[in-house]
Amino acid sequence: MNKPKSVTSLTLAAAAAVVVVGLVSVGSAQAKTLKIQTSFSAAHISLAYLKEHWVPKLKEMTGGDLEIELLPIRSVVPHRETPDAVSMGILDGDLTAPAYFSGRDPAFALLGDLIAGYDKPVQIQDFCMHGGGKELLQEAYDKYQPGVKVIGCSSEKREAFVSKVPINGVADLKGLKIRSPEGLAAEVFRRAGAAPVSLPGSEVYTALEKNVIDAADSSAYANNDAAGMHKVAKYPIYPGIHSMPFMQFTLNKATYDKLPAKDKQALEAWFIGAYDDMRVFLDGKDKELVARDKAAGDITVIDWPQGERDKFRAIAETAWKDFAQASPLATKVYEAHVAFMKSKGLLK
Repeated sequence: MNKPKSVTSLTLAAAAAVVVVGLVSVGSAQAKTLKIQTSFSAAHISLAYLKEHWVPKLKEMTGGDLEIELLPIRSVVPHRETPDAVSMGILDGDLTAPAYFSGRDPAFALLGDLIAGYDKPVQIQDFCMHGGGKELLQEAYDKYQPGVKVIGCSSEKREAFVSKVPINGVADLKGLKIRSPEGLAAEVFRRAGAAPVSLPGSEVYTALEKNVIDAADSSAYANNDAAGMHKVAKYPIYPGIHSMPFMQFTLNKATYDKLPAKDKQALEAWFIGAYDDMRVFLDGKDKELVARDKAAGDITVIDWPQGERDKFRAIAETAWKDFAQASPLATKVYEAHVAFMKSKGLLK
């Protein structure tokens, strides 16, 4: 497989403009290092890729002003406490899933993963950066955690689905025990006739192996392959039918406000460039492994027809609407999603 380009031409142009506007000698001043806690485990493929290909770029894109250190999940604070740590300056920022913070307001759940909503991760980035998502996320932080500045939000992958039994459409979900996060995701599976089971990701393999669950809302195909999921669950659904987690990139607001305009521009360009690049990489890696597994014949990779995906989205839409009634901000987020999705032909 050919190695994808490291950045899109658009991102290169933006980065070049930033450097030209604020060109300084890299060695002329000591760069500020931004300590950013992520929601990736230390061995996660996405964290490894960012560290190798994108951590070195920020210093170049800011003319030597900024460097970035990406930390694994829970390395400084528990994953649900990163907004508190960012607002207090314990962390300079986070790169994590807004869905973790749904206990503060259901709006975070709808901004964190609109279960079965979007078809492609790039559509999520489009909603975030151009459809009002970023502004709504900032509104949520201004209300519940002042001191957090949202730089951007996006998604790098469409999660796959691992199963011990063939699931060829919505009807096959009925009665199955499916590992799912609590909240919106669990409600969607429940409405589809499944029995959601709440388990941490670290317990999914054993639960599948011991028949505690039949299937699992899980990670990208490449991550599931690396974790050995397909040894015990030989009927993965790819592309997945359910989950594409949103990821936010935030900074401490006081830190952000002190930055020159060129560095603020560079941070957004860096984030978008990284996610444009990572989507290409992860999609290519997934497809490479899917082709390998189809050729080997030991694993049956299932791809739902669009009609079944539309049925599942229609079920999910009823859950989104009910979930949105829990708060005024959740209603605003729901309405923004629906308006954007209708404009893209994802909803009628």
